[in-house]
Order: sequence, then C-alpha cells, then structure tokens
Amino acid sequence: MDIILETAHLTKVYGNNRGIHDMSLQLHEGDVYGLLGPNGAGKTTFLKLITGLIRPDQGTISLFNANLAEQFEQGMQHVGSMIESADFHEFLTAWQYLELVARFYPAVTPKRIEEVLDLVGLLKVRKEKIKGYSTGMKQKLALAAAILPEPKFVILDEPTNGLDIEGTVMFRKLIKQLSEEKGTSFLISSHMIHELEQLCNRVGIVVEGHLKKEGYVSELLKSNQSLEQFYIDELQLSKEEKDCA
Repeated sequence: MDIILETAHLTKVYGNNRGIHDMSLQLHEGDVYGLLGPNGAGKTTFLKLITGLIRPDQGTISLFNANLAEQFEQGMQHVGSMIESADFHEFLTAWQYLELVARFYPAVTPKRIEEVLDLVGLLKVRKEKIKGYSTGMKQKLALAAAILPEPKFVILDEPTNGLDIEGTVMFRKLIKQLSEEKGTSFLISSHMIHELEQLCNRVGIVVEGHLKKEGYVSELLKSNQSLEQFYIDELQLSKEEKDCA
C-alpha cells in the first residue's frame, strides 16, 4: 500500500522538556491508526506538527509524497483534521459555520453540507446557533468540518471527548463507514482504548515523547487479553526501564 504519511526523526521540545523526540512513523493508505499515551506524552504535539500548526525543531514530514516544509498546500489538500477543542463563531448556526468552512473547498456543495450534518446527527438542529450547543454537539460539528471536503486522510485528536454513548456509537459507525466504503485513512489520538481496539488496524504507544511500540492490533491481541492490557504492560515496561537507567 502507498505511504500517505511519513515522519523521520521528528523532534519538537518545549522549555519544560516535553514534546516529542526523534519520532519516525509511517501510515499507509487504508490505515486506521490509533495513537495512545498518557496525558502530556506528546500526542497532540505530534498531530499539530503534521498539520502545520507548529514547526519541528528537527526532522521531516511527508504527506502524500509532499515535504510539508516546502510543499505545504500540496501535502494538505487531501487532509481533514480536528485538533484539540474546536473554536467556533458561536453567533453562527451549524449550517452557516460549514458554509464558511466550505469557502476553502470550491467543490463542496450545499448537498454535501447537508450530508455531513446528517452523518453526525446535527441535521435537525442545523439552524440553531452554536452558542446553544452542548460540548458533545460542538464536537460533532468539528467532526463534520473535518470530513466536509471528503479528505483521503483524517487526523482526529480526542474526537469522542464530550460525546454521550449515542454519540460515541455514531462516531464508531462513521469511521468504519468512511474507512470501508470510501477508503479514508485515519490517525486518531484517544484515551478510549476500547473504541480504538474496535476501530484501528494499527496502534502506536507514545511515552514521554518517544514512540515506544507500534504494531497491528490483530497481532498484539494474539498475546494479550485486550489492547488495554497491552497498553498497561508497555507503560509498566517503560517505567521499569526508566528506573533502571
């Protein structure tokens, strides 16, 4: 399968020494890749780097064979993303907000806006102002914006934050639908390990800014009762290695 994302020796270190260190990773066409790690491990920093929100100290990022440092627009033209909590113009309605987003994508039609609002369960409230939305509804709207241009690759940071059970089920079905029917690839950072176990074909574990372990979920589960147990075991191993250093 074609490589759609490749990072090589990617490094970004903040004043408190947090960030990511020498992180090399590949995602292939069709991957649904889950990024796991404790709070402050560097997951969001990694996602911000590959979407151009911050610049690396060292290393390279390639998206769809375009070096982001030199061909940013070319690399990002097939990418949708939702990083951290979305900010909205809350005086707008959901429909108006997506119309605003659609200005960046000439091919997006009103029919597509209606389609994505229906997919995330906001079609009935499309004329309500965003300021009256719950946290979960805003999260759904951010997801709608990420998939609006029908990207080939979608990057999601804690996408189920604020979602109730019904919303989480909707999210799971949507990812599976886009992956299986449209061939969309995903990189998902989440603490919802059980969801990632059902959704992802590959996972990577980030500890203190380092990619400690990655592999295919099907292979990892052969020797572990669950992805959660694999994750806990890897964190414990990393702690033991640090204590012995």
